[in-house]
Amino acid sequence: MERIRVMLVEDDPFWRDHISADLADEPDIVVAGVAATKEEAVDLASRLELNVILMDINLTGNNLDGLDAAEQILRQERSRSVKIIMLTSITDSEVIMKSFRLGAMNYINKSSYQDILQAVREANSGRASIHPDAARTMRSEVQLMELSPTEREVFELRRNGLSKREISERLHKSTNTIKTQLRSIKNKLTHFNMD
Repeated sequence: MERIRVMLVEDDPFWRDHISADLADEPDIVVAGVAATKEEAVDLASRLELNVILMDINLTGNNLDGLDAAEQILRQERSRSVKIIMLTSITDSEVIMKSFRLGAMNYINKSSYQDILQAVREANSGRASIHPDAARTMRSEVQLMELSPTEREVFELRRNGLSKREISERLHKSTNTIKTQLRSIKNKLTHFNMD
């Protein structure tokens, strides 16, 4: 049986130790490398034979440098077939969507720690089962793609708690125009939610 060669990129010693130990306990997985920084990750990926990379998003402070590392790694000739799973505690929808745009296969919140092994196996086999931590955000983003840029702007302002009157003042439109746009938004999003 050929084992899945995994690299863990994680700056927190607690997570690094626990995830590495759990991976090493599996008969079909081998920890091929461990990195704590973006630079280490990019360097190791250029030298190791890897199948899957578990990539933390914030490796130094709140710099989102795991995203940079993932992008650089996937640009390397040697690493083009590597599957990257983002592993993080970040739930921001922009970060989730950027991860997938950069080529991540999956996105798992550290609170869903118990799902990591299954995600590694699925990624290795090419089955892109998107974890529920990211799926909810992706569904919302797909729904919002139905909106025109103007509707999206109105939607975001409303989601941020502005009243119809405040939105009309901010966008220099009549309250009736804003009401019409909100009704259109509701119809599009309700229609999209139907089973």
